Amino acid sequence: MNEITILGIDLAKHVFQLHGEDAQGRVLVQRQLRRSQLLGFVARLPACTVAMEACGGSHHWGRKVRELGHSVRLIPPQYIKAFNRGQKNDRNDAQAIVAAARQPRMPQVPIKSVEQQAILALHRVRDRMVKERTALGNQLHGLLAEYGLVLPRGILRLRRAVTELLGEETLPALLQGPVADQLEHLAQIEQRIRALTQQLEQLARASEPCQRLMRHRGVGPLIATAFAAELADAGSFKNGRQAAAWLGLVPRQHSSAERLRLFGITKRGNCYLRRLLIHGARSALRCAPRYTDPISRWSLAVQERRGTNRATVALANKTARHLWATLRYPQAA
Repeated sequence: MNEITILGIDLAKHVFQLHGEDAQGRVLVQRQLRRSQLLGFVARLPACTVAMEACGGSHHWGRKVRELGHSVRLIPPQYIKAFNRGQKNDRNDAQAIVAAARQPRMPQVPIKSVEQQAILALHRVRDRMVKERTALGNQLHGLLAEYGLVLPRGILRLRRAVTELLGEETLPALLQGPVADQLEHLAQIEQRIRALTQQLEQLARASEPCQRLMRHRGVGPLIATAFAAELADAGSFKNGRQAAAWLGLVPRQHSSAERLRLFGITKRGNCYLRRLLIHGARSALRCAPRYTDPISRWSLAVQERRGTNRATVALANKTARHLWATLRYPQAA
């Protein structure tokens, strides 16, 4: 009797498309299920490989399906697109997921735990508040510049300057109230950012892997918690270069035969984590003249030869590789 050996699921909010094949590639299942029907249907299947596209909700469904005794594979969406035949629809997408999952060396995304997803959610909330704080500060700068009032840079100095202007009643009466409300909103945002930062710092202090990551120069609680949670499983990468490429910190390549052509960094992967690593590398590069270790000497040599910006990205690349090795080989840290 033919049995399903691989099942592809095209995830959505309410309607899920399934495509199941046996070992010979014969189609055995091709149907749509509602959200409430999915787990019941998968539970009745014999143990098989369930493939899904790594997207919103895929880690949740991956954990649920794995609890039912199936092997789960989350595949990055950019690799599935190459196997999509015909027009874009759910049936073709589910079939492409199965075709991609059959490839022997297809990259996979490790399934994150609930705790790892919660930590990344804290980072996203904090990052959104930081962007909101920046936008609010820029708006105050622009509004008051219309009245010839050029405010200083920095949130702290901006708040102090606006408070003084409100006290002096320099602004028009019609604008006094809205500017005061914006200033109060800015203070509330800063308070929430501090609370989330303290929460992430507590998580970093309580986590042994994060403590090991923070031994590297330029790595603090934000980078440590984000890197450990986003990486999920260090064993999913063969070496540190693959981890750095996953973050988009390696040169983009367009080579052929003996002609090697390298460009700027690819900027693939998680832009938030890459931004944190580059900010941390910039801080470490600024402090590098105080130290004589090999990495500091190397980064200063790159800075002198190629400039500060390229040296910063190069140091972030090296830091990402070291962080991967720290998680992959804890006994050597």
